[in-house]
Amino acid sequence: MREEAMAFVPGHITGFFSAHPDDDPTEAGSRGAGVTLTDGVEVTVEPTDEAASTIVLDGTTLEIDAVETVLETLAVTARVEAESDLPLGAGFGVSGAMALGTALAANRVFERDLSWNELVTIAHGAEVQAGTGLGDVVAQARGGVPIRLEPGGPQVNKLDAIPARARVEYVTFGELSTADVLSGETDRLSAAGKQALSRVVEEPTLLSFMYASRLFAREAELLTEQVARTIGDVTEVDGQASMAMLGETVFAFGTGLSDAGYEPTVCATHPAGAMLK
Repeated sequence: MREEAMAFVPGHITGFFSAHPDDDPTEAGSRGAGVTLTDGVEVTVEPTDEAASTIVLDGTTLEIDAVETVLETLAVTARVEAESDLPLGAGFGVSGAMALGTALAANRVFERDLSWNELVTIAHGAEVQAGTGLGDVVAQARGGVPIRLEPGGPQVNKLDAIPARARVEYVTFGELSTADVLSGETDRLSAAGKQALSRVVEEPTLLSFMYASRLFAREAELLTEQVARTIGDVTEVDGQASMAMLGETVFAFGTGLSDAGYEPTVCATHPAGAMLK
């Protein structure tokens, strides 16, 4: 057993998706596409003598169901301490990043000797069970600009990617509840997601992805007033922007938000997936 292990998991912005439930959480998930970010979550796991595990994000002790499920699945008790550049609940996949980072680091600390696909499957299933995401984990494991062609964990899904890198800007205005959206009626959302995926598969470029994402947000009726106004501001200066799923967040490639007069956070697409440090 090691004293501690650390993993970095990139943030993930979903541009569009369709929901695909299943009785087996490792086979449930989503189709869609998104971008992984150089802004992400650094997760440190160390053994503890306490009776229960502790989860800390940016100095605050939290209960994060997906992380707790990962630890229970690995049959370990640990202190999980995470630091993130990204806000929780705003469409950046922080919960999924913490679940995946915990799986990778705990596997190393407690010498569970599980494979990459096994660990990603555990984290993905935990995230689905928690109701906090359907596709973040598999995208964060891949990196780049992943396209999720089939739902589920790595044993059953199918991934492709847009072969491009970009500067990414984003502004966040607040939180949206992923669990509330996913627990509601998703037929309209999924129909819009399937149409968006078809477009990007036919033309796998960043421009096509952004156009499909913006159309999806409108047709799925997820746009808030503030988000719609900000996207319009970027369009007026000939930029491309859309809404992060699921959060009251607008993201753009290049300098769209800056050109529109906002003061965005700036990062880039992450060239690789999650990794041990």
